[in-house]
Parts: sequence; structure tokens; C-alpha cells
Amino acid sequence: MGKGDKVLDVGCQPGSWSLFAAKTIGPSGLVVGVDLKKGGDLQQRGGADIKFFCGDIMDKATEDMLRSVCARFDVIVSDMAPNTTGNKWADQQKSLTLSRHVLELSERLLAPGGNFYCKVFEGEDFREFVSNVHNLFKMAKVVKPKSSRSESREVFVLGMGYAGVGEERLAT
Repeated sequence: MGKGDKVLDVGCQPGSWSLFAAKTIGPSGLVVGVDLKKGGDLQQRGGADIKFFCGDIMDKATEDMLRSVCARFDVIVSDMAPNTTGNKWADQQKSLTLSRHVLELSERLLAPGGNFYCKVFEGEDFREFVSNVHNLFKMAKVVKPKSSRSESREVFVLGMGYAGVGEERLAT
């Protein structure tokens, strides 16, 4: 994230990523947050404007609403997590479904050279997801935050340098 960037924060409530992004990118940037839950008014003093939408990211209308504010984002961050059931396999599959959707969304909304940071639960099909991220970005890696418990299956997948798909990728 750099000064003046446009950042999309998916699953933005309670707002810590949006506030961090707004401070980091400064007043010339833009943060757009979307979440199923309504949240409070988020503003970072001295930082970028934060525009919040309450909506389902799986719904095309929500994507259209985001696109009306900003056609392409420099960074897409997703801290989404499914409502967990306690069944590790089911929870991991739900997490992967959300993460795959955000990755697909990135293909439509991320600017060339942009970055992707997405929470996902490790488990079956996780390596395939990481491989898909690697196919779209110049660099991809798995990040385990220090704040995450060692037994937690929660990690983030980082993709840097969006290279696009098809003709877009061939041009880079």
C-alpha cells in the first residue's frame, strides 16, 4: 500500500484494516469497505476517505456498486471469515469459497500491478488456491500473522504484482 492508492476492504467490519489503509495511503487515497454487517462511521483523521457499503460481496449488484465508486483498485484486502460450525472441513470449505470469490473479484477490479491480501483457512484444496493466486500475480506467498494462535488454521495469502489473465498477462 502506498500514498494515493485505492483500496478495497472486503469483509471490512469492525474496520481495523480500513483505518490502517486510510492512514497508510493518506488523504489523496481512497478506501472502499464492504461488509454484510452495518458498521459505524469510519474516518481516519488525516487519512484517506473511507466509503462503506453494506452488502453481500457474492451479489453482482454489490460489485456493480463498488465499480461505480472505483473502476480499478490498487489493493484488495479480505479479512472475511465464514460463520463457523465447528466442523473443520466444512469451515475450511466455506472459507475457500469466500476466498475464491474475492480472487475472482480481483480479476475484475484489481489494477495491473496491484496487490491482494486474503484470509483463508488452511485445509483441503488450500494449496490449489495458493497456486491460483500465484498464476495471477508475479509473487505469491502464505503469511501467518504473529497475532494468530499457532494451532489456528487461519492464514493470509499475499499476491503482489497483479499480472492479469489472458491477453493482459501476456502484455506484462
